[in-house]
Amino acid sequence: MPIESYRVQAYNTAKQSENKMHDDTVAKRFGFSGGLVPGVDVMAYMMHQPVTKWGRAFLERGLIEARFVKPVYDGELAELTAEESNGTLSIEVQSRGQLCATGTASLPVSAPAVSIADYRGVAAVAERKPVNASSYEVGKWLGTIPRDWADEAAAGYLADIRETDPIYARKGLGHPGLLQRVMNRVLVDNAILGPWIHVGSRMQLLSAARAGDVITARAKVVGNYDKKGHRFVELDALVVGNGNTPLAHCHHIAIYQPREQAAA
Repeated sequence: MPIESYRVQAYNTAKQSENKMHDDTVAKRFGFSGGLVPGVDVMAYMMHQPVTKWGRAFLERGLIEARFVKPVYDGELAELTAEESNGTLSIEVQSRGQLCATGTASLPVSAPAVSIADYRGVAAVAERKPVNASSYEVGKWLGTIPRDWADEAAAGYLADIRETDPIYARKGLGHPGLLQRVMNRVLVDNAILGPWIHVGSRMQLLSAARAGDVITARAKVVGNYDKKGHRFVELDALVVGNGNTPLAHCHHIAIYQPREQAAA
């Protein structure tokens, strides 16, 4: 059963980012036609339809997976379609006539029990160094610099991802896309990266975030490998609010050293 489609004028929130994959000139060196809209923001677009369908319940215990296939570019229209079957939404993101992302969303009967004690709380590195073989060693625990999006920052984030659902402002809730931003910070807060790409995530929400929560991630590196000349990292993490509330269990995959395109 199809759900009403959703259209977003994509916005590159990361033009000034340290990650130059969001810069037009650098991205072209890697075979793209311009700077990439961050995957975490495309995933935020993908959360609109599940929240429209399930409301606050999705923010408290929803499950969403996303895989990024092609870039979404700044200023381009992204069209999201969702088809429901057996309680699961299959979501696609199309832009410029291309399939850019695929994913699923569902609403478990209850949030799974996850123990915060199973995830080691460590600080981000005191001094970031250029990424090397030891930055994301398998089995290593990584932390993040605490972050919060309160008041104007929360409203600004909703504007950046073009989210107009009133549930966030009305209920004082944080958008779950913020948790994905913190997952990206696991990588950025612990090494100085060159251009890099978020390629996919699975996120099981455990509790609704509140606007202004101080958010950190407790992440374990569970994969680090080479595939087609790209260097990948995989993280298993618990995103935590205010030091004690599990907000989401996340599996995050990124190419932290992409292969450059050969010059024509």
